[in-house]
Amino acid sequence: MTISHETIYKSLFIQARGVLKKELLAHLRSRRIMRRGRTATTAGQTRGQIVDAVSIRDRPAEVEDRAIPGHWEGDLLSGSRNSRIATLVERSSRFVMLVKVGGKDSDSVVSALIFRVQHLPQGVMASLTWDRGMELAYHRKFTVATDVSVYFCDPKSPWQRGSNENTNGLLRQYFPNGTDLSVYTQHDLDQVALRLNTRPRKTLGFETPAATFERAVALTG
Repeated sequence: MTISHETIYKSLFIQARGVLKKELLAHLRSRRIMRRGRTATTAGQTRGQIVDAVSIRDRPAEVEDRAIPGHWEGDLLSGSRNSRIATLVERSSRFVMLVKVGGKDSDSVVSALIFRVQHLPQGVMASLTWDRGMELAYHRKFTVATDVSVYFCDPKSPWQRGSNENTNGLLRQYFPNGTDLSVYTQHDLDQVALRLNTRPRKTLGFETPAATFERAVALTG
């Protein structure tokens, strides 16, 4: 049996989460505590990492208390046959928009979001909080086209987009797991969003998201 030097290196570094233990470090000629593989990219960019992602921790404080409208959360809802739709939820009103996307790749998702957001009244969307999915890797293109700031949640922290997660749960009443979402037109998605937006919500004092959102639009106008 033979093993490569890569296997040996990996066994040493992985057991300490990529950092060598002090007793092992003493035997290294280079004294480097971290090891970067040959396939690692430059400038600290790793595979699957979103370039220039702004953390949710840097989001303005006004977003947190939901007092000021215009701050949204977004995600992709998955279906069968690799189909998806984008879901957008306004934090203060829980108003929902569904966006048909051609694929999960960032170009398809961002282009669809840009088209939809550009048809909103001016000032209705000021920020968008997304998870760490690579479908929004082109977030800078989105911001340039819409003037909407994008913030990214911490990894594996869906609770940081609580309104969106809750809405995705409600949407499963209309799009159960295993549904082929590609068969729905944008008109179909708008009709589903309308049903949610005209449903009274306890969190809104039993008002509807649509009525709450309309007041917010009136204020921005």
